[in-house]
Amino acid sequence: MKTNDQKSMKVRIVFIGIIFSVMYLAIGVAAVKIQIFEGDWLSKKAEKGHKKFIAGSGKRGTIYDANYKELAVTIDSTSIAVRPKLIINSKRTAVKVAKILGLNRKNVEKKFASKKNFVWLIRHATQSQVENLKRLNIEKGILFLPEHRRFFPSKELAGQVIGFTGIDGNGLEGIEYLYDKILKEKEKTSTIFLSEKKDLNRKNSDDLKGLNIVLTIDKSVQYIAETAIEKAAKEFEAKRAFVVVMSPKTGAVFAIAQYPFFDPNNHREFNSSIWRNRAVSDQFEPGSTLKTFLAAAALKSQKCDINTIFFCENGSYNIGRNRIHDTHSHGWLTLLKIIKFSSNIGSTKVIEEIGKKNYEITLRNFGFGRKTGIDYPGETKGTLANSDKWTNIDASAISFGQGVSVSAMQLAAALSAIANKGLLYKPYILKAVTDENGNIIKKTEPEFIRRVISEKASVKLTKIMHAVTKEGGTGVNAAINGYLVCGKTGTAQKIDKDGKYAKNRYIASFIGFAPAEDPEITVVVVVDEPRKQHYGGIVAAPVFKEIVFKTLNYLNILPDIKVNRFTVDAGKRSSG
Repeated sequence: MKTNDQKSMKVRIVFIGIIFSVMYLAIGVAAVKIQIFEGDWLSKKAEKGHKKFIAGSGKRGTIYDANYKELAVTIDSTSIAVRPKLIINSKRTAVKVAKILGLNRKNVEKKFASKKNFVWLIRHATQSQVENLKRLNIEKGILFLPEHRRFFPSKELAGQVIGFTGIDGNGLEGIEYLYDKILKEKEKTSTIFLSEKKDLNRKNSDDLKGLNIVLTIDKSVQYIAETAIEKAAKEFEAKRAFVVVMSPKTGAVFAIAQYPFFDPNNHREFNSSIWRNRAVSDQFEPGSTLKTFLAAAALKSQKCDINTIFFCENGSYNIGRNRIHDTHSHGWLTLLKIIKFSSNIGSTKVIEEIGKKNYEITLRNFGFGRKTGIDYPGETKGTLANSDKWTNIDASAISFGQGVSVSAMQLAAALSAIANKGLLYKPYILKAVTDENGNIIKKTEPEFIRRVISEKASVKLTKIMHAVTKEGGTGVNAAINGYLVCGKTGTAQKIDKDGKYAKNRYIASFIGFAPAEDPEITVVVVVDEPRKQHYGGIVAAPVFKEIVFKTLNYLNILPDIKVNRFTVDAGKRSSG
C-alpha cells in the first residue's frame, strides 16, 4: 500500500514538473519574442501614447514690394493645447481658462472632457493670453507650444493683392496662395513629447525657411491709388472701386487698389466677397472706354484716318427697329472728335465703315476675350462673341462698349500697348525670388506678346486720347497742369438679373496714360455703382488725375512746359 502511494506521488510530481517546465518554456519563448523580435514595435507603440506629431511648414518667406519693403512677414507666436486626462478639477479650471482666452466656457469644458491625449485650445494666442494663463500655475495638462504666425505690417494696404494664410500657414488667397510652395518651400514635423510631468519637451526638425518673393507692387504708388479710390467711393457713395497702375513699357504692375479694403491680419472679420481681387477676377461692360480700340481698328483698317468725317445724325439714329442716342446732338464729326465727345452714333458709323470682322480681330489682338496670363489666381477672360454672330444692333452696342465684357487688368494691358508704340506685353506681379540672404534665385523678365498696331497708328491714337482731356472733351477733369495726359471716359449701364439694362446702376470708368509723349504709367479706374453721379468723366477722371499727378511726382518725372505739343480742335463738351 505504501509502495503504491509512493508511486502515485512520484507521478504527480513529474506531472507538475512537466506543467511548470512547459509554462517556463512558454514564458521564455514569449520573452524572447517580445525582447528580440517585437521590441522595436512595442517601444514605438508605447511611445506613441506619449508623442504628438504636428506636420507643418518651415518659417514662411517674406513678401516684399518692389523696393524691398515688407508686405508680409512671419513672426514667432505661441499656441495653447490641453492634455485632458491630466486636468484636475476640469470644470473649475475650464471656467478660468475660458475667461482668460476669451473662449466659450462650454466648448472648453468639452475639450477638457475629451478622451484624446491632446486637444488644441487656441492657435496663435496673444502675449497677454499666454502670460495670464501661465499665472494660473496649472501644474499639469496645459501646453504652451511655439509656432509661427503670418503678419502683415501694412495692414489694409494691398490686402486683396497679397491675400492671407490659414491657421497652419498655408496660403489661401492672393499672392500667398499662388506662391505658397515657394514661400513655405519645405515641410517639417514637430514632435511633442507628452509626459506625466508639467514640463513639455518639443523636438523640431531644422527650422527651415521658405524663399522670399519680391513684387512689382510699389507701396507708395499703392497708397496713392488706394487713397484716391477711397475718396471717390465715399464721395459718390459707390458700391466699390478698383484701380490698376501699370508700366506700359514692361507690363509690371505698380498697384492694384480696391475699395472697400480689408486687413489680412483679421480676414475673418470681413465678408469673403471683399477678399477677391476684382481688378483681375471680375468682368464688366467697359462702356465708352472701348471706343479707344474702335479707333485703333479704324486706323489699322486704313479705311479712315484721324480726320475722316462721319455724320452723327444730330443725336438720334435708327438701326432696324432699335434707336441709339448720343448725350449731346452732333452733326459731322471727325474720328478724333467722335472719341473726344464720346459719340455712340459716331462709333456705330465707324464700325459700319470698317466692318465687324476688322473690329473683332483688333479687339482679340489687344487681348480681349482671353486671359492676359498675369501671375495671379482667378483671372477672368471676359466675353467677346465671334463677329459672325453679331447682328447690326450688336455691332453698334459693342462699338461703344456694351455687349462685351472685360477686366480692369485686360484694359490696362491693352491700353499699355497703345502707350508703348503698339507693342503688347504680358502683365506680371512677381519681380523676383530670393533666398534668406537676399540672393536672387529667379527674376522675371518682361514678356513681349505681339505688335497690335503700327507705331504710326499709336501716335495718332495718342493724339486722339489727348484730345479727350482737352477743353470740350469728356475727360477734361483728367487734365493735369504741366503734363500731357491721354485718356478715355466710360459710362456703362449694368445688367440686372433679368438680363435687361438697369436704369439706375452704372459703372463709371476712366483709362489713360502719361506723360503723353513718353508714357511711364498706365492707369485704369473703375467705380462700381456710384449713386450721386455716374458719368466716367465726373466720377473716375478726377481719380486718374490724382493718381497720375502724385505718381509722376513720386517717380521724379518733371512737368513738361511744352503743353501745346499736340494741336487739337476744341469743341463742345459732353458728359461721357
